[in-house]
Amino acid sequence: MPSPKPVLALVHGWGMNARVFDTLAELLVADFAVRAFDLPGHGGRGSVVDNTLQGWADDLAQQLPEGTTLLGWSLGGQVAMRAALDHPHKIARLALLASTPKFVATDDWQHGMAPDALQDFGAALLADPQATLMRFLSLQTRGMSGQKTMLQQLRQTLLAAPVPIREALAAGLAILGDTDLRDELPQLTQPTLVLHGALDTLTPPAAGAWLADTLPAAQHVEFDRAAHAPHLSHGKDVAAAIGCFAHG
Repeated sequence: MPSPKPVLALVHGWGMNARVFDTLAELLVADFAVRAFDLPGHGGRGSVVDNTLQGWADDLAQQLPEGTTLLGWSLGGQVAMRAALDHPHKIARLALLASTPKFVATDDWQHGMAPDALQDFGAALLADPQATLMRFLSLQTRGMSGQKTMLQQLRQTLLAAPVPIREALAAGLAILGDTDLRDELPQLTQPTLVLHGALDTLTPPAAGAWLADTLPAAQHVEFDRAAHAPHLSHGKDVAAAIGCFAHG
């Protein structure tokens, strides 16, 4: 039987797994049928043939019932935006958590990571995937109070499921390096909640502000003391914002 509660689907970021949403899911389960999904090649899932943003978005959309509220974190937000653009009948509302239309900085986009930094990640990934993932986790908490505790939480989440397949990690980095959704986002008409941390160094808060200004039906919430993982550092606030948005 269909759930009497609205479906809230959660999609994690690069190198992580669905367990990163355990705490947030507990805060939302009273109001939603919460379903956390692993990206291809993550969390024990097998890979898919088409390891591109399009392929991952299509894979996600196939798993969603119509009328889903979809939340994507970081890379998961880019997958969610692609899915919402291409499968609007599946996705009624969208929440973008610490995400961006374009991860890498260029001359016409200053709100991203330097291209050579991402290339360094790619080279390090080939040499030592586990150490590279741990370095990435430290970047997610940089600048926030309680960094050590938050970093330990993220490490525990990473180790709570099988490590991502190397092919999927490389594909995720390629997606982050290549994706630029800026021109298409004015066509994304679903109500959208943009959630961002003011201390985020991976997807700068200016990227979230740009999303909120550009999307046709967007709300914007910025958490002053959060970095790249507001759902861990400010879970109650994130859950409250999602509840107000979905039921508003």
